[in-house]
Amino acid sequence: MKILVLCHEFPPVGGGGGRVARDIAIGLAKRGHEIRILTDRLDGLPAEETLESGVRIERIPARRREAFQAEFAEMARYDLAAFQTGLKIIRAWKPDVIHAHFAVPAGAAAFALSKLTKTPYLLTAHLGDVPGAVPDKTDRWFKLIYPLTPQIWKGAKRVAAVSEYTRQMALKHYNVSIDVIHNGVELSALPARQPAPEGVPRIIFAARFVAHKNPADLVEALSRVAHLSWNCVMSGDGEQLEAVRGLVEQCGLSNRIHLPGWVTPEQVLEQFAASDILVLPSRSEGLSVVGVQGLAMGLALVLSEAGGNPELVQPGENGFLFPPGDVAALTAALESLLTAPEKLAAFQARSREMAQAFALEKIVSQYEKTLETVIEQAAAHSKK
Repeated sequence: MKILVLCHEFPPVGGGGGRVARDIAIGLAKRGHEIRILTDRLDGLPAEETLESGVRIERIPARRREAFQAEFAEMARYDLAAFQTGLKIIRAWKPDVIHAHFAVPAGAAAFALSKLTKTPYLLTAHLGDVPGAVPDKTDRWFKLIYPLTPQIWKGAKRVAAVSEYTRQMALKHYNVSIDVIHNGVELSALPARQPAPEGVPRIIFAARFVAHKNPADLVEALSRVAHLSWNCVMSGDGEQLEAVRGLVEQCGLSNRIHLPGWVTPEQVLEQFAASDILVLPSRSEGLSVVGVQGLAMGLALVLSEAGGNPELVQPGENGFLFPPGDVAALTAALESLLTAPEKLAAFQARSREMAQAFALEKIVSQYEKTLETVIEQAAAHSKK
């Protein structure tokens, strides 16, 4: 297959959705499919790049300013640039199918390109592109664009959601058939785990420092278990980073909570290898890529009940769930693990077992089959 991938985020730009797009593209390329990706340009990154897998990346000008977030105007500019560049690529390269990650903005460009060129598209929804799913981030956008978005979903030959929660949220707004294809992780490529020095439990948070990721609650919870032995790394960048840094200092935890800022996906995995407990206190979540990675790395998971997080946790077996914003429940979960080494070890072993369901090879196979179905359906429709 020749597959044109549209995604406004692609590592090192963006968060989990971009990493999913990259992993799926590389996985498909390794199976002999031709992949070209149109993504956002950011200062310091090459306009064009070919990965070792053969995946070709073209970064188009949308005047994006930050790696960790995209403004509405930047996404609108991405749509325009993706349509213009995508049209040239389709006419010259003739892809069999378009794979759009995120209904907004990539889905809009895919819809327009499909209408003009008759190239079918698969739409993958990651949660932030679903109305009402991340209210503080996207509600104002959907007030402007919702009258247009149903056509994007209906125009896709197939729609996939990264979690059952994302699927259910989308079905409240769009009367289309939606499959669930989870985010995956390449288990064989994970770094080896590093033993904890002197048995001190190691906690990690890896996410954007933005409101819906809720990093401040972790600092508050850790301040309540300061009498216990632990250290913590909080990796990521975003508008709340300096506020969190100030809170860490205010709580007197600067020597125990480390804030390295933005790190590469490879560095995140190295940090996971040196960690024991992953904490995600998110207020909204599709299916967290770092959650899947933490599962695969054998970490005990302490996650909020938001979004797709419950699909990664069997409470009392590999971790705990707590209501978003409930610092007392988060504190209790941490205390339970920090004071019981045997329980922590058992939770870690169970996470490694559960990770097999999220093996990247299985996920790539699901996407490969779905993309082939999209092409077949489009061919059958054209013969009518």
